[in-house]
Amino acid sequence: MESQHKKIINIRRMPLERTCFTPFCFFCAMNATVPSLRRAKVVQCFKQMPLTDDEQHVLVLSGLFNIALNQPDDPEFPSLGIFKCMAKLILRGINDREWLLRDQNVYIPYYAAHIIGSYTMNKAHFAEKAIKAGVVLPLMELLRGKISWVEQRVAVRALVHLASHEKTFEAVALHEVEIIELAKEIACNCFQVVYEKFLRLKEKKRERYHCDLLTKGLGGLELENRKAEEWASQLQCWCLHLLNCFALKERSLNLICSKEFLKIVCNMWGGLANHTSPAGIGLIRTLCHTQKGRESVASSKKVIENLCNVSRSSDDWQYLAIDSLLLLLKDPVTRYQVIDTAALFLVDLVELKTLINGQRLGQAITQTILQDYHKIKYGNLKLNSKKAERAVEEVWDLKVERRKKEKLMSEEELKEKQLLVGMLKQEGNKEFWSGCIEKAVKKYTEALDSCTVVKMRKERIVLYSNRAQCHLLLRKAEAAISDTTRAICLSRRVRSQRKSLWRRSQAYDMKGLSKESLMDCLKFISSRMQSKHRSSKSLKIPYYAALMVNKQMNATCPFSGAKFMMYNRQKEKVEQSNGQEPDQDEVKKSAKGKSKF
Repeated sequence: MESQHKKIINIRRMPLERTCFTPFCFFCAMNATVPSLRRAKVVQCFKQMPLTDDEQHVLVLSGLFNIALNQPDDPEFPSLGIFKCMAKLILRGINDREWLLRDQNVYIPYYAAHIIGSYTMNKAHFAEKAIKAGVVLPLMELLRGKISWVEQRVAVRALVHLASHEKTFEAVALHEVEIIELAKEIACNCFQVVYEKFLRLKEKKRERYHCDLLTKGLGGLELENRKAEEWASQLQCWCLHLLNCFALKERSLNLICSKEFLKIVCNMWGGLANHTSPAGIGLIRTLCHTQKGRESVASSKKVIENLCNVSRSSDDWQYLAIDSLLLLLKDPVTRYQVIDTAALFLVDLVELKTLINGQRLGQAITQTILQDYHKIKYGNLKLNSKKAERAVEEVWDLKVERRKKEKLMSEEELKEKQLLVGMLKQEGNKEFWSGCIEKAVKKYTEALDSCTVVKMRKERIVLYSNRAQCHLLLRKAEAAISDTTRAICLSRRVRSQRKSLWRRSQAYDMKGLSKESLMDCLKFISSRMQSKHRSSKSLKIPYYAALMVNKQMNATCPFSGAKFMMYNRQKEKVEQSNGQEPDQDEVKKSAKGKSKF
């Protein structure tokens, strides 16, 4: 409590000998030396603050905002009525436009919603106090966009924290249908709104208080733009998190599982810096834990393809994508809807050594793919795709047959195999450097077919990586992705993954999968920087990698869609007025889809 007292006093130092004539002054209340008297005065301040007009309110709220952010578990202010005070201040800002625009009151709803969210983040009993104080209705008004997207962001954050606690979930769920529809709408449109309402505007036309909140008063166009993009991403993250709270309880799945929304949500990243967000893939995984969710996801070809692409990438949510596919494959209702596509991707991941819930992920993939192998082998079960059947057969050969052969193989036979593989690899290298790329592929393939022993891991890593380079030169992107993924799964050291990561980034670039290409390229750069055998060269980002990052960052710019939609609207207006042609510079700018942010 004393540290809080010092923080508030430091916001505005008032000489002790000076008499304050402001009734219910919060700073005077905090300056009281007797703890019981200070608490009583603070209670009165919280009661009177929404009823009075005072320029100091913003100063008080900013101080409380910092305290709540840094000490969210401190019980003092939650026990003294801060939640009811914040709820009333939000409602006053919504209902009294004249008051909101007076002095600096426009900051107050933002600070108030943020304070509610911070104090309810960790402690369930704080959340219960907030519910009893009536914070849900004011937060719902902000969520509806009664002020701006800036207040929407902190409102949805606070609602997520309230919905995350078991005892307060139902109070939020009273507005279940509206919350879900609003969260879906905001998640899909937030980047467009932020672009139109803020980023596209000239510096002088932007809301001043938005700029100040984004930069904490430091100003600067570049910082404003960067923070606006970050906040737009956070707004989307919190909306997905809120939907995830309902999905975890299997509530309103019909609304969440709409076909159009699932197609969009699977591409929502969730923010590179926000690892607590479930992101779009995390929400899909939650849905895959429910029967309704699995059926809805399995019926969307686009969602399945997206999950498959993420499963073979360096995306932070790679394992969530794999888990989603495994949940779909384990369900007899959805298994045969997705296996024709999923098997072609998961076959490349069966040698993953990553531990998930105490089990190696590659082993879990193997068991799931082979659960009805004998039915497929003996013709009792037919898959729709011959490629999928071959993929299942390949998993059986790799994980079962080769292990049997290894047990029967003597040391002499093993050495002979290693010599044969080494010879074939050298022949493949000669063909490659001679420019006979297709012949090199054949030699590398022969060598891999001769690697019938699981122990020959290092040889297989090199062969897969070399063959992937050949596929790149032959413009066979899918084959290159498959081989590089297998090499990465076999690799146990980051250093040995570098070439494969870079080659897979190139292959994804060929296929137009910018996000996957970007994530691989970033991991490639990170592996160079983190290597134990660092040299002056490894500390530098290669020029070719910097070019790739720049290209994919431009391609994945979250505001490119908003720019394109705005351009289309402008084009329609121009065409409707006197038959004038649209501005060609704007056409080129939109076509490139480049971001300045």
